[in-house]
Amino acid sequence: MRYRAVISYFGKNYVGWQRQLNGLSVQEVLENALSRVFGAPTQATASGRTDAGVHAEGQVVHFDAETSIPPEKIPFAVNTELPQDVSMLECRPADDSFNARFSAKRKTYRYSVYVSRHRKPILENTRTHVVVPLNIDAMRESAALIEGEHDFRCFEASGSAVKSTVRTVYSVRIDADGKFAGGKLHEGTADIYVTGNGFLYNMVRIIAGTLVYVGCGKLTADDVKRILETGDRTLAGKTLPPEGLSLVSVEYDEGGEGGNRQC
Repeated sequence: MRYRAVISYFGKNYVGWQRQLNGLSVQEVLENALSRVFGAPTQATASGRTDAGVHAEGQVVHFDAETSIPPEKIPFAVNTELPQDVSMLECRPADDSFNARFSAKRKTYRYSVYVSRHRKPILENTRTHVVVPLNIDAMRESAALIEGEHDFRCFEASGSAVKSTVRTVYSVRIDADGKFAGGKLHEGTADIYVTGNGFLYNMVRIIAGTLVYVGCGKLTADDVKRILETGDRTLAGKTLPPEGLSLVSVEYDEGGEGGNRQC
């Protein structure tokens, strides 16, 4: 039987989702736990890769298993075999045609920063530190320009071999909370939510870096337009560190069991 599960993990101690030779991956940890619970080698397929150090709140995976454990009880069994930084949040049966990767229609990532004159250790593992105040309204103006179908090669890190760099970004939302003065966030947090049909290598981290540059006054909305028009990666902001990035949710249509359900 095929199962569909939602996995959450804190990515700091892993080389990413996918198994690799150079270190421990989330996939390896999860597959080892599944294999122990079901008493047979069990492979898990995720909605997509997350890079080293990146977190997930709602990574969706599928796996095949023969077990008498009720689906709703599988997370309890699997979590006893997982380390504290990986957890299965839910599990349910799925059609044999369901594929966590190829059935996915939309994904939402969140990039998180905090603004402070001084480093705050309690935030360091899940947010990137920004020292200067951020103009959130300017960031939102530029974020709207990124929405839509574009050739996003300007927001792609080197090392990718994809056939097409055209993607659709459905929304870019920025939530901010804290102390504002002169229209700028001087102390507090900002979260950049990006929803799209797919993402290029480091795309969200580069989008976030570009928007932070806008917030700092290093770039303008006109610059963002030019970046998208020219496709020139060198004009965009830097790739922000992985610890600020989390995969929030993955959506599937009726064919993927869920009617655009976010899970």
